[in-house]
Amino acid sequence: MITHPLDLAAQLRPPPRSFDLLFLVNGALIVLFFLLFGSRFVLAPGLGVDFKLPEMTGAVEGAARALVVISLPRSDVVFVEDGKLDYAQLRGWLEKRARNEKGLALLVRADRRVPLEDMGVIAEMAGRAGFTGGVQWAMEPTTGGGPAGR
Repeated sequence: MITHPLDLAAQLRPPPRSFDLLFLVNGALIVLFFLLFGSRFVLAPGLGVDFKLPEMTGAVEGAARALVVISLPRSDVVFVEDGKLDYAQLRGWLEKRARNEKGLALLVRADRRVPLEDMGVIAEMAGRAGFTGGVQWAMEPTTGGGPAGR
C-alpha cells in the first residue's frame, strides 16, 4: 500500500484492555488537589467591578481598626470571609464571631446604593450580637470639589 509503506501499525503493541482504573485515579487526584490547594475565592462570588464606597470628608482621620469586615454590594446580600450570606444567616454569623472575643468592632463596606434602612438593620444586628467596639462604615475620602456622597 502506498499510504502505509512501512506498516508501522503492525509493529505497535496492542492497546491495553481498559483505562478505567487509571482514569479514576487521575480524576480522584484532580479532585484532591482542588480540595487541598484550591482557594475559596476562585469560584466564590465576589464584589462586582462597579462597587463604590460612599465619600465623606475626613473619612481617613476617623478610621478605626476593626477585625471583622463584611461587604454589602446590595440589599440582603452580605459577603463575609466564609462566603455569601443573607441577613438571616448574618445574624447567626455575627453572634458566633462576637461570642469568641470581647470589644470587637465591625467594619461594614457598603456600596453607596445600599439603602440607609439596611445599614440600620446591620448596626442593630451587630449591637445585639455583642460587638461592643461599635460599627464602622467604610468611606472614601472626598476627591474633588463636588458634594460628599454624590
